[in-house]
Amino acid sequence: MDPPPQDNICNSMYQLWVLGALDNTGALTKMGRKMVEFPLDPALSKMLIVGCELKCSSEILTIVSMLSVPRIFFRPPDRAEESDAAREKFQVPESDHLTFLHVYQRWKAEGYNHEWCQKHFIHVKTLRKVREIRSQLLDIMKSQKMSVISCGTDWDPVRKAICSAYFQNAGRLKGIGQYVNLRNGMPCHLHPTSALYGLGYTPDYIVYHELVMTSKEYMRTVTAIDGKWLPELGPMFFSIKETYAQRIERRKKEKEQKEKMQQEMDKVLEEKESKKKKKKMNALQKVKKSMLVAGAKLTKTQKKAMFRKKRRFGM
Repeated sequence: MDPPPQDNICNSMYQLWVLGALDNTGALTKMGRKMVEFPLDPALSKMLIVGCELKCSSEILTIVSMLSVPRIFFRPPDRAEESDAAREKFQVPESDHLTFLHVYQRWKAEGYNHEWCQKHFIHVKTLRKVREIRSQLLDIMKSQKMSVISCGTDWDPVRKAICSAYFQNAGRLKGIGQYVNLRNGMPCHLHPTSALYGLGYTPDYIVYHELVMTSKEYMRTVTAIDGKWLPELGPMFFSIKETYAQRIERRKKEKEQKEKMQQEMDKVLEEKESKKKKKKMNALQKVKKSMLVAGAKLTKTQKKAMFRKKRRFGM
């Protein structure tokens, strides 16, 4: 089996560093140790952990479970208008993620009814899979002693937790139904099935779960966010417009941060080198001790061989 390309490994490590799972030296952080316990995409794992910190873990747990399965709605060609009307009943104007949450809560309130799903053009098998995934993730959270708390009807903590995981997929309004990715400038459009598509107004900033490439670049599963959350949750990419003095101060902090990162890396390398030397000395001491225990006397040649430094030959 061939090793994976170096670029792929570096890109993966960079994505984990952006999410806060790795520190500046490539070692796991406290956040990263929690994330590895969940059999999820790293972004979904972080969303779940941040949800606990923002005290909305119950809602985020349901949303993460819904994002782990295929589409829940089906649209028969002969009943397209009827199915669209049924889907619109569940839509939460500011978020497709909250729409998923609303669907699950309604299904739970109906006693996980099969006929209710058929009536509203929802795949019942998919929702059963969601309930199973949610139960498994709940067991993991309990084993990690993570609290499961509901935020009630206050959706701002839920949207902020979603933003903490997908701030890389942030977009800013450019035109009617059209956004621009804040990182790469790619034009993106709201999908016709999105809750934000027929909202009547378009929020200034959004984050999306994935892009669908058809005739246009459509964003699927979109949530409206507050633009002030982006510098807070993704400071490596976003910042608030600054005055000259603030810009000078920021550059000074960036320089100090780079120096700190270099010091951390040098410290890790020195520790590795010292461990390597210590391991080598311990091995030599063990050899010497074993020979003395056996009653053998070391000759001058053996002593020289044990403590001889390796000579380097080169140009």
